[in-house]
Amino acid sequence: MDRSLDIALHLVAFLFLAAFLAGFVDSIAGGGGMITVPAMLLAGFPPLETLGTNKLQSLFGSGSASLAYGRAGHVDLKKQLPLALLSAGGAALGAIATTYLPADILRIGLPFLLIAVALYFALKPNVGDNDRERRLSVAAFSATVVPVIGFYDGMFGPGTGSFFMLAFISLAGFGVLKATAHTKLLNFGSNVGGFLVFVVFGVVHWKIGIAMGICQFLGAQLGSRFAMKSGARIIKPLLVITCLGLATRLLLDPTNPLRLWLGW
Repeated sequence: MDRSLDIALHLVAFLFLAAFLAGFVDSIAGGGGMITVPAMLLAGFPPLETLGTNKLQSLFGSGSASLAYGRAGHVDLKKQLPLALLSAGGAALGAIATTYLPADILRIGLPFLLIAVALYFALKPNVGDNDRERRLSVAAFSATVVPVIGFYDGMFGPGTGSFFMLAFISLAGFGVLKATAHTKLLNFGSNVGGFLVFVVFGVVHWKIGIAMGICQFLGAQLGSRFAMKSGARIIKPLLVITCLGLATRLLLDPTNPLRLWLGW
């Protein structure tokens, strides 16, 4: 029986609003899961089913943003399809690895990685919309960075968009808007890879996931248009805020292994 039939109407409205806001924020700076995952947990979904259903509705948001950026010419969807497939493959392996590998090390180190990403964008003055010199070849970038970040997304997830953004800007030499557009496509690929694994394990609530997905789609359409209009002027500060917000949330999580070890 679908769990969505048992959710109170006010919680359904809460989830729809969270999905719309997540789609808006994620299409600009990533981090949409920071909004939807806690919202679903508050609504009473078990953790694994929250992750599975979140992957379903995230497909709508990342897919919506990819289409918007593609139509505007900021990313060639067909040309970048192989990268999206590599991201999907990495995410599928990462999702499978969650059943074998402990995630505590990731949960301990991730907040500090996100803070480092935030500082990079906040303190680097020449991060703008113009492309710069590439530091890593296309082949090397495709074979290493893309599947590794995809693997991380499938295994854990928070901050994936921020890591893709950092990689495109610092290693591929992309401007902020172009990096955002390419990030959404690869994030769509990693969402597909992780989602397929969660489907196999039967932990996806289809009705609520699709309904939230529609809200994410609409939010992402609005957010991507806002980003294309404002460029680095809005993307850069929102990316910094998103990274710091996600790092703070992870550090304040009562189940964070670091807090448990230190007795906070």
